[in-house]
Amino acid sequence: MKVITKRLLTCAAAVLSVVLLEADSAYAQAPADSTMKLKGGEKGTVLKSLTIEGEDRIRIKIGRPELKIDLHPETAPGLEWECIWAVLDRGHFDLVTPLLGRSAFERSPYRPRPWLHQFRESGVARFRPALKGVERWALVVANSRGETVRVFDGKGSPPKEIVWDGRSTDGEPVAPGLTYSYVLEAYDKAGNKRNFVGEGFELPSYLIETDDQLAMMFDGGALSRDSGDKDPSILLEVATRINQFGDTTQPVHIQVTARSYDKAQAITSEIARALSPLLLGDPARIQQKAEVHSEAPARATVLIAVAR
Repeated sequence: MKVITKRLLTCAAAVLSVVLLEADSAYAQAPADSTMKLKGGEKGTVLKSLTIEGEDRIRIKIGRPELKIDLHPETAPGLEWECIWAVLDRGHFDLVTPLLGRSAFERSPYRPRPWLHQFRESGVARFRPALKGVERWALVVANSRGETVRVFDGKGSPPKEIVWDGRSTDGEPVAPGLTYSYVLEAYDKAGNKRNFVGEGFELPSYLIETDDQLAMMFDGGALSRDSGDKDPSILLEVATRINQFGDTTQPVHIQVTARSYDKAQAITSEIARALSPLLLGDPARIQQKAEVHSEAPARATVLIAVAR
């Protein structure tokens, strides 16, 4: 048994020696840097197995055609001049249809008022003195305390009509809701003086618009609400005029003058609350000011001004 085993081991060693010699011979005959090529455009190229010895990298070069992109607007597909507007009009915002659809189910709380008429624009009072042959004249407008508010004067015959814009001698708007009177003084060539006293009158709601500012004055009684209106109609006109006047970032000044601070503050807060959702821009631009004056109108006086 031992003899048979020894012979088998000797034979196995001989076979192994022959295999190792053949492997060494094949390795010695292999090229130092072998290259495998995959030819493009040929059918049947199959890579069955690949053994990498040495560096673990494979370099494969693939030929690609040159990429050319034509972006000229006159020749690029889809940008021809005939269809450019079709491309630009593809996406747009439709702001009318949703509004019309909503208005079919919700009723506006404000009645339409296409005509703005509550503020006098072309003067608060007009005087028509019918005098001729005078040397000089003077028209004096005074308040209920007899204090001079505005003076118009000139030489020769007065004009057929004198328009007062509502501003005092120092350029400040006077308060509506008070009674004013006027006196026309005329002097002839001999120096004789004649006075013509007119009837008392009150100023309507009016506005003064310049290149730099829009000022609106009205009596507190104008804040009464019309039937069916959520807010006083005069404030709807105030908001409309402010929105059309100028920059929406400019402060809106609300000044109320009343005989007591509590009343002035209450009216100021009411106006600010009503104007806040109606004005364009940040509601924080509304600024309030309450003033007390012993001879203010019984229903207070409101001044709303905004700069351009």
